Amino acid sequence: MTFAALFPGQGSHTVGMASSFYASSAAARAVLDEAEAAFPGLLELMFEGPLDALTLTANQQPALVAAGAAAFAAWREAGGAEPVVTAGHSLGEFTAHVARGALPLADAVRLVHARGQYMQDAVPAGEGAMAAILKLEEAHVRRLCSDAAGRVDAPVEIANVNAPGQVVVSGAAAAVDAVVAAAKEEGGRAVPLNVSAPFHCSMMQPAAARLSGDLANVTFREGRFDLVCNVDAEPLPSPDLAATRLTAQVTAPVLWTASLARIAGMGVERFVEFGSGAVLTGLVKRTLPEATAVSVDTPDALHAALEVNA
Repeated sequence: MTFAALFPGQGSHTVGMASSFYASSAAARAVLDEAEAAFPGLLELMFEGPLDALTLTANQQPALVAAGAAAFAAWREAGGAEPVVTAGHSLGEFTAHVARGALPLADAVRLVHARGQYMQDAVPAGEGAMAAILKLEEAHVRRLCSDAAGRVDAPVEIANVNAPGQVVVSGAAAAVDAVVAAAKEEGGRAVPLNVSAPFHCSMMQPAAARLSGDLANVTFREGRFDLVCNVDAEPLPSPDLAATRLTAQVTAPVLWTASLARIAGMGVERFVEFGSGAVLTGLVKRTLPEATAVSVDTPDALHAALEVNA
């Protein structure tokens, strides 16, 4: 059975995430114990919260990596096939590297914990913002960003192209507010996002510079299957370029729609999301209506996914 493995990014967390896998799967338990050893206290945050502490960027990112890697380990333990390709949304790309055997889990946990802290430190609280722009296409939103940035003399850029008619913008708070107002005037909907920093825009350059230094000390191996990168929606050509792509990702938009299209172009029609929640499953269904997409975030969901993908 040919399928793609997907790993979610920030916003998919929930208190109790991966706890059912810890109780039911020896392989998942080993993964989660390894994550705990790399970041002591992580499992208590994941299993018991409190939610506000788990939501902190520096905590949420390693929690999502651990949950995704644990769900994938449980899938393989239960007899699930190996994917032919993988992709992760934003920080989920780190989890994808772990799943393909290119990056040790402990390194990934430490890297994304630091990544989250660097992103939080890059822009003082309240100075940046993000918003989802709905019902308008990418080119339209790009024009709104350019117009708004010129009017208020502050940056605002496309941060995520998640699905047709769903584009996220990021930047200085005043510039994002201007895009939101313009989008509503031009027939779109706008949803401000409850985030702690303006991710995936040029304001994150200080975070990218700090993360680059950490990535330089990590060795990426050849993966067992392909990985389509966020920054260019193309398969990673060499493990030597993994650190460069992950550094660029901090300030570049997540090209999720294009990434799904690239995977579909490889002949893949089935997608399995591993980790917490089902956000990516929904984006697949919006972007590729003919594809099959399921999420694996609990043992029950795992068994259902195995039946669908038998």
